[in-house]
Parts: sequence; C-alpha cells; structure tokens
Amino acid sequence: MPERSGASWTDFEIEVIVADYGDMLRAELAGEPVVKVERNRALQEVINRSHGSIEFKHRNISAVLELLGLPYISGYKPARNYQHALFEAVEAHLAKGRLLHELATKPPTIAVPPESLVFGPPPARRDQPAAGDAVIGRMLRKYDPAERDQRARALGEAGERFLYEAEQNRLSAEGRDDLAGRVRWVAKEDGDGAGYDILSFSRDGGERWLEVKTTNGPQTTPFWLTENERLVSEERRDVFRIARLYDFSRAPAAYQIRPPLDQHVWLTPTNYRAGF
Repeated sequence: MPERSGASWTDFEIEVIVADYGDMLRAELAGEPVVKVERNRALQEVINRSHGSIEFKHRNISAVLELLGLPYISGYKPARNYQHALFEAVEAHLAKGRLLHELATKPPTIAVPPESLVFGPPPARRDQPAAGDAVIGRMLRKYDPAERDQRARALGEAGERFLYEAEQNRLSAEGRDDLAGRVRWVAKEDGDGAGYDILSFSRDGGERWLEVKTTNGPQTTPFWLTENERLVSEERRDVFRIARLYDFSRAPAAYQIRPPLDQHVWLTPTNYRAGF
C-alpha cells in the first residue's frame, strides 16, 4: 500500500513512533546497540510511512526533548516544525514507566573518567524568545528543565564530584600537583553559602571559583542561578565561572561562562522575597 504522502500523522502513528523512539533512547543511554535502519524498517510495516518520513519525525521528537532539556538520540538532529499532537504524545509517554525520571536524573551509565573532560565554547545566546505557543508554554511550565535539574540533588552532587576530580586531574597533568592538592569541594565542606561549589586554580596559581550546573540534557538547557551566585559573579568577575556540565548521563561535556553573565545568557527574575 502506498504511503499517505502529505497526509498529517494520525494519533495512532504518533503514539507508535514516540513509543519506539523512547525504547531506542533508553537502549542508547544504557550503552546497548541500536540499529536504526532495522527499527525504521519495522516501523514502516506498522504505520505505512517512508524511511525519510520516519527519520524526520524522529528529528521532530528530538526537538521536543531538546526543548524540555532532555537527552535525545544521537544522530537525530532536532527539527522544530512539529505538531501539537506530537508534544502531547511525548508528554503522555514521559508520564509512563518513570521515563522522565530516568532521562533527567540518572548519573552516567558508561564510566567516563574525569580526566577526559575538556571545556568547549559555550553556545551563542539567541534572540530573546517570543511569548510563543500556549501548548508549548504550558508544557514548559509543567516540565521546567531548570527547576527539575535544580531539584535533582543526586545529579547535582554527581556533577560537582565529577568536576572536583576533573580539576585535580587537570592540574596534575599540567605538572601542578601542589595546586591539585589544594582544590576544595567548597559546597560539600562548607555548605552552599559561598556562592560557588569548587575552589580550583589556573596553571599559574590564580584562583577559580566554579559554580557547577549539571544536566542530562543538551548544552542549551536552561539552569537556575541564585541571587547569591549572581552577586558573587559580579563582585568577583576575575575568578567566578559557571561550569556547565551537559549530556551528563551519556558522555559528560562542559563549557564555562565568565562574567558578566548577561552577555552570554538571558537572566530572568523568577522569585520575590516578601517581608514586613
């Protein structure tokens, strides 16, 4: 039977492809082999869509997950012209079988040594997003990736430990064992009041105050910044750095953001202090 060329995807077709995508993503994050060509061929038998049409819908699903700050399947680059029905199907699938919890909070399954960490450039700041679509806005409020990552304490602590060890390894590799021994996990030893998590050093001995922000999502996933962290970033621009760890559950990657922070990210006030 020929493909329904140009026809909108039905609810059944969307449900089937979202479920299949979720299975592939789980397998990939667990380090299991995924043969995409075979999965695609099997889907063609069920939903009567072409190989290219299925691939593009996979990219649409990646775009939804990217917007929610969640990992997506490698090789399916996000394509953002998706239907509302796809958002709703992804939302329904995330609610099943603790998939959202798995994607958002799990630590790396494959052991990645901290000494392999290399800081890349931060993503470019885009134009301030418009008010946008009501359906997408509702979903982003419900699954706010910044708030979700902020509450995932085990994930945050795993990221801090990873960077703490990575900084020690980096300094030792640079011939500065003396400085490596002075790296401190400030947030764990002294609490959260300092406005940063890790005290480290440059090769020449200059201090680096690293505030670690960890996500299993892609590099553009938003994050929370406390007022204390913002103030410290302004008061000590010479030493303060945001150390952003992303794609943490699969293969931790990182970049740093230097003050002034508002040259790199949009800072949006979200809380009020009410007093008498």
